[in-house]
Amino acid sequence: MEGPLPTESRIWPRRYEEVYERSMRDPEGFWAEQAKRLDWFKTWDRVLEWDPPYARWFVGGRINASHNALDRHVATWRKNKAAIIWEGEPGDEKVITYYRLYREVNRFASVLKDLGVRKGDRVAIYLPMIPELPVAMLACARIGAVHTVVFSGFSSTALADRINDSRAKVLVTADGGYRRGKVVPLKRIADEAVDRAPSIETVVVVRRTGSEVSMQEGRDYWWHDLMEGARDYVEPEPVESTHPLFILYTSGTTGKPKGIVHGTGGYLVGVESTMRWVFDVRDEDIFWTAADVGWITGHSYIVYGPLVTGATTVMYEGAPDYPSPDRWWSIVERQGVTVLYTSPTAIRMFMRYGEEWPKRHDLSSLRLLGTVGEPINPEAWRWYYRVIGGERCPIVDTWWQTETGANMIAPCPGISLVPLKPGSATLPLPGVEADVVDEGGNPVPPGVRGYLVIKRPWPSMLLGVYRDPVRYREVYWSKFPGWYYTGDYAMRDEDGYFWLLGRADEVLKVSGHRIGTMELESALVSHEAVAEAAVVGKPHPVKGETPVAFVVLREGFSPGPELRDSIREFIRGEISPLYVPSEVHFVQRLPKTRSGKIMRRVLRAVVSGEEVGDLTTLEDEASVEEVKKAYEEFKALYEGGE
Repeated sequence: MEGPLPTESRIWPRRYEEVYERSMRDPEGFWAEQAKRLDWFKTWDRVLEWDPPYARWFVGGRINASHNALDRHVATWRKNKAAIIWEGEPGDEKVITYYRLYREVNRFASVLKDLGVRKGDRVAIYLPMIPELPVAMLACARIGAVHTVVFSGFSSTALADRINDSRAKVLVTADGGYRRGKVVPLKRIADEAVDRAPSIETVVVVRRTGSEVSMQEGRDYWWHDLMEGARDYVEPEPVESTHPLFILYTSGTTGKPKGIVHGTGGYLVGVESTMRWVFDVRDEDIFWTAADVGWITGHSYIVYGPLVTGATTVMYEGAPDYPSPDRWWSIVERQGVTVLYTSPTAIRMFMRYGEEWPKRHDLSSLRLLGTVGEPINPEAWRWYYRVIGGERCPIVDTWWQTETGANMIAPCPGISLVPLKPGSATLPLPGVEADVVDEGGNPVPPGVRGYLVIKRPWPSMLLGVYRDPVRYREVYWSKFPGWYYTGDYAMRDEDGYFWLLGRADEVLKVSGHRIGTMELESALVSHEAVAEAAVVGKPHPVKGETPVAFVVLREGFSPGPELRDSIREFIRGEISPLYVPSEVHFVQRLPKTRSGKIMRRVLRAVVSGEEVGDLTTLEDEASVEEVKKAYEEFKALYEGGE
């Protein structure tokens, strides 16, 4: 696709340049201006205290996240505006207005106070994607408690680990949740976790599925029973700007999960600003981040970002392709979704199903599309733009992390739309000084891969790693002292655009030459037959490693030796003979987390003959057996070959 994409991109965005330059010239004045869009009980004394690697934003200010998400809206015409449009997997729906949400949050805040929860106490939340999840989060924020949401796909061991690290005193869970037509027994899993988590004093249980569950007298209480006697109003606690709002644990695919701590004032400034800049949010928007609140994307762009800006946010409980591959497109059509924000993995899955499914629905309400979670390959970008956006919707490809709290590199149509390039996250947002450097910290020339770093603090940055300051310094600040190390590879082109190339630790070293798995995967999915791909390294006695590819085919293509050879020759021409996969395995599905990330460590374990290990985050355990079967069949056919 040549040239500019949406019509608006034909004019170079001087407005973006002006705003960005001002943010670099006077960062404290710039961020103070953004912060004034929020309600503060007390204005800050200092915008920033920077004592590397610790940043404290809006020092001396007093604020409350629940007040900013609810109270200030119910005092306006937004009182009866839809805050949350919720759809359950079985098809049940709720529309919750700002006033209704305000009342529910106040009542659950009074429940928490009656259970002895005080400012600074931790509350663990282990719920499916139901309205009680944001209610519980906002109720914690209202009283100054710190919530730690644990993804409802985690096992009892993973839940216990997170409770024990955070030392939570209350756990909020449900009798169960729906996933692909089945009931996930959340209460039973929670009970197993609490048996190993002595800090938990009380368990509050939401009735979602009506399943029979065990309730321990004196510890377990039904949500609806507690809410019956709850008070209708709880004064929002004015907390320090730097007071922790939540702890969110990274997925823990390697090593002990890190408890990422985010504050209140700076975090809210970050998500409010990016809602305006990146998503150009408007009062009439129906904003759908198709993710799970158990991850940072859900915290920032399902709950806090949309609600603080007074938007209508969509929540969906179930799998994207259940009971049929057009479930999402049905939601877009019925709810009139205007902004859709999802992952490249999901887009590639829908590409595999074909265009017929989205074409069954009227998607004309969409005006803006977004991607998050990993770099998007150009082929998926173009499909998303053409098939879902009807060649009229700009795509905001966003780079950010759990640790950054909010978008960092992305187009910003809310300021002025830059020309878009399929596969590029474009330019840093105002206030974000990003660079690509070599091992010595020197900026690399255009077109050369290096490490992505952030050179100055930003408001929504993490406060630290919970109870582990050494890890905070070592992981994020030791490689390039004074700069935040993202752990990602990137490169810049001649226009200064950033191209994300995947994790720096997801790198193959073949005969002494390094290449990111993302680069190979992007090339594979540009082959006409390949819908999805994952590449891992397999130990080799001479080369060090050789690439091994697992691919999911598009409709209409069948696996076989000829197609395998075709794919390998394609990589030879697209990348280099050096990086041609030694093995290509055809599978129906790749092992993924429920947030859509491919679990490459599972594939690495299969090809190296190691134990697969913990699968608590896995979407579908059958995918692992399928990968193993494909690998064994390949070995039986080609043992002793390449």
